[in-house]
Amino acid sequence: MSLQCPRCHSSKVASFHHAMKIGAAIGTVGGAARGVSAALAGGQAGALIGAFAGPVGITLGSVSGAIFGGLAGGVGGCALGAQLGESLDRHVLAHNLCLLCGHHFNLPA
Repeated sequence: MSLQCPRCHSSKVASFHHAMKIGAAIGTVGGAARGVSAALAGGQAGALIGAFAGPVGITLGSVSGAIFGGLAGGVGGCALGAQLGESLDRHVLAHNLCLLCGHHFNLPA
């Protein structure tokens, strides 16, 4: 189903997703920050698991646990921020633009 302008009923409509992009960026930063704190716990868990392989295992386990914790936090924050931004774009911000008459509009609720 294509979008139609409510004013002129044209199907030449552009959709902008500014809030989704900003929400994803903020969510990534926030998630990575949360991931850094989780990385400490991940590093400890990795060191505990790697302890069976000796000092090299402890080091590799700590580093890989910390990296995985940071990545998981960043990805989760990005997904959550993008969903929130998409909701804002869809229902709050006038993110659709008719290319013929220049009318800005939201999707119907």
